[in-house]
Amino acid sequence: MKKLRFVLLVSAALLFMQACEEYVPLPKPRAYPRVIYPEKAYLPFDESYCHFTFDVPKYAEVEQDTTYFDEKPQSDCWFNIDVPSLNAQIHCSYYPVTSRARLDELIQDAFELAQKHNIKANYIEEIPVHRPAEKVHGIVFSIEGATASSYQFFLTDSTDNFLRGALYFNTQARPDSLAPVLAFMKEDVNRLVGTLKWNE
Repeated sequence: MKKLRFVLLVSAALLFMQACEEYVPLPKPRAYPRVIYPEKAYLPFDESYCHFTFDVPKYAEVEQDTTYFDEKPQSDCWFNIDVPSLNAQIHCSYYPVTSRARLDELIQDAFELAQKHNIKANYIEEIPVHRPAEKVHGIVFSIEGATASSYQFFLTDSTDNFLRGALYFNTQARPDSLAPVLAFMKEDVNRLVGTLKWNE
């Protein structure tokens, strides 16, 4: 009988102690909001302030830059392609080529601006662009890592025109969570690069 009482007492004590243990909640696994992608469709970019055309996403808004750090931009053909639904923006700046030295300077600047991201980049791939029939040449910079801009490009006809662009997201750089949105926006930048034509 004493043995039974002892077993019951110990069991009751163990149950009491177990009931008194502090509850430790487990964190939920990390998740990201679901992204609703717009349907791919394009329209011609034919703004009068620029001397070229290309395909721009139908779901984007083109906005001409009228100020650059509280000053007037170097050209009327500076503009942004905003995709508000994805919090993305492609900054585009155009420069007339006045000499071979000026072209070399613009190309050097494009390389330096891409290399500025090298601090946080894991890798920078340079993808050449050569479309001799349309006189379009340049490079697309695909920058991997937690950088402010993961995709940049410059395009030129080597004699008169030079266009530079950079894709930005209005959010903190998180490569893993941004990867699907970046892949979606890269298609739009590639479409721009692949359809650009200089006006005669």
